Amino acid sequence: MATLDVRPRLIDALSVLRDRVDAARFPLPLRGAARARRNRAELLAQLDDYVIPRLRSPQAPLLAVIGGSTGAGKSTLVNSLVGRRVSEAGVLRPTTRTPVLVCHPDDLHWFAGPRVLPQLARVWVPEQDDGGEGEYAAGGGRGAGGGPGARMGQGVSAGAAPHGGLREPHGGPGSGACQEGAGGAAHLAAGVRGVGGERRASEVYREEEAAGDGEGYGFEFGDGVAEDVVGAAGGGYEAYGGVGGGSGGVGLGRDRDGGGAEAGMLTVRIETDPALPSGLALLDAPDIDSLVARNRELAAELICAADVWVLVTTAARYADAVPWHLLRTAKEYDVTLVTVLDRVPHQIATDISGRYAELLQRAGLGHVPRFTIPELPESAGGGSGLLPATAVAALRGWLERHAQDPVARAAAAERTAAGVIASLRSRLPALAGAAAAQHAAALRLAGRVEEAYEQAAERVRQEVAAGEVLSGDARAHWRDHGLDGRSDELLDALTDGLTSLLTCAVDEADERAADAWRRDPAAAEVSLTAAAGASGAGGRLGVIIRRWRRCLEELAEEETREARAGQAGERAGSVEPEESAALLAAALLGGRRARTAGENLADLLGAQTALRLCERGGRLLATYLERALDGERERRLAPLDQLTVPLDQQAELIAALSVMQREKQWEMQWETKREAEKEARWEQRQVEERARAMEKEEVSG
Repeated sequence: MATLDVRPRLIDALSVLRDRVDAARFPLPLRGAARARRNRAELLAQLDDYVIPRLRSPQAPLLAVIGGSTGAGKSTLVNSLVGRRVSEAGVLRPTTRTPVLVCHPDDLHWFAGPRVLPQLARVWVPEQDDGGEGEYAAGGGRGAGGGPGARMGQGVSAGAAPHGGLREPHGGPGSGACQEGAGGAAHLAAGVRGVGGERRASEVYREEEAAGDGEGYGFEFGDGVAEDVVGAAGGGYEAYGGVGGGSGGVGLGRDRDGGGAEAGMLTVRIETDPALPSGLALLDAPDIDSLVARNRELAAELICAADVWVLVTTAARYADAVPWHLLRTAKEYDVTLVTVLDRVPHQIATDISGRYAELLQRAGLGHVPRFTIPELPESAGGGSGLLPATAVAALRGWLERHAQDPVARAAAAERTAAGVIASLRSRLPALAGAAAAQHAAALRLAGRVEEAYEQAAERVRQEVAAGEVLSGDARAHWRDHGLDGRSDELLDALTDGLTSLLTCAVDEADERAADAWRRDPAAAEVSLTAAAGASGAGGRLGVIIRRWRRCLEELAEEETREARAGQAGERAGSVEPEESAALLAAALLGGRRARTAGENLADLLGAQTALRLCERGGRLLATYLERALDGERERRLAPLDQLTVPLDQQAELIAALSVMQREKQWEMQWETKREAEKEARWEQRQVEERARAMEKEEVSG
């Protein structure tokens, strides 16, 4: 099949696309941002947990995820398909429950590592026998074909990353072996692939729940995994340390004290049973409509990793909204889907089955395989808790046929993978549109601040030119300066006046920007942070203006020394640099009110030196005023910058989609050419066989 061939170029394109989706951010509370965050998390889950792993390992077993509503009988169905109890039916509802994956012992190596569901730590319940705990003492590694209860040895957590390269969780490869008496936390820290550092969909789900921004049903497909879900399994659980490379088999570690996983770590329990055919794995997922949010999220995450979705519903709940939301999603992505109508009373089996078929037909899902299981005492946990083999024979036969027949198996996985890839054509542009809206909103908010500070800069320039700084105490000191007043007091007054002018301008700009942000819904989450960052402007501006004064004094001292050495040496010989600095500051800040300051400076230093000093002083003043205003503007914009809205995320998403589509089209053309060549070879063989047959007839005749 086309999709499942080894195609590095398409895988590379999908890996780049996956990284672009991972880099996308939607922090501003715009309309549709919550859905964009969910869609991003859903895409990451599907690419990481299913599409890329499936393309990398087309020969991997078929994974059928059994999902459905609360009380639909999923666990009983899984137990009955396997032929023994592997998943507790109904005991833990509605509390947190660990998903259970069941596979043939020969297929264990496919699921023990992070190939699929890399964010879930693996735990294992060993079979107890007469050997006791000694049976599981540290020893040699476990080969891929070993059965349950084999001796457990050292494991390695490093495994293939879901989107290329090797991943070394928790800072690098670790040993999965645990010494006798070691705790489960130490074991997992050493060698179990855990949740990792990625921000998964559960976080955005909880954000939206808290903000009341959720849309649609209580279950949202692809919402991901919860951070605080599924604690460690009980005593006796072991944690898988991951897979070794290549044919080295699976290394499993044992935690004698139990625990199985660190507190808060998501886990999936692995079971093996030779009764299950090789090439097929069943995964019993939590309820998709669970009252526990983390169960819903985990169920959606598991469904993203499925080759085949097996939706289980009941005669009483087959028309509920949540299962139909999942069915519509399955149709949208064109996945391989199977439906099971469970617990159907014998008296109304024909009627209920017909109604359900009619609903599927109306929804465009009439082609989906349907299996009906009658209501039996075992459905409610009576007896052994296993349904009769005849009740699940049809479903088991369908699963076995698709798992063992190479053509059917490839077709089932091909359809799901191809459906998800095809859905990117509509999902990526929607994500890019949300990214563009985020970027536009960020630019709009930044523009309000820029506009406010541009007005503040213009106000400062005008008031400095008008001599507003030379007012109040500064003006009194200027008058006293002509009557033998102290130069340092005049400089102090001018410095304080300039600081006050800047502070008033900045406060006005901040208030104007804050008012604009209050009217913009996009700034709801950054306004308070920006206001807190803008406080204390007076102190910061005072520091900058004092630095300007020191530079001004150094400039005046330099020019005074040069004047003494030049033609104006006689006049400048008795001039103190501090006097020159005071006159220069008055000339720069006093406007028309201090027009005599320039004349006095020219009399002391000479006209040419005074002119040069005023030009250099003006440039210095403009530099420090710009620096002061820019610094405050950046503080106001800092909360917006910290939201990390990439400027080019829309373009990168569209570009990655374009590259992926080009590679997909190339693959389709290559596949068409290959099929044509195959057909031509077949026709050539037919011609040759007919020719040989005719030769035989001629010889025999």
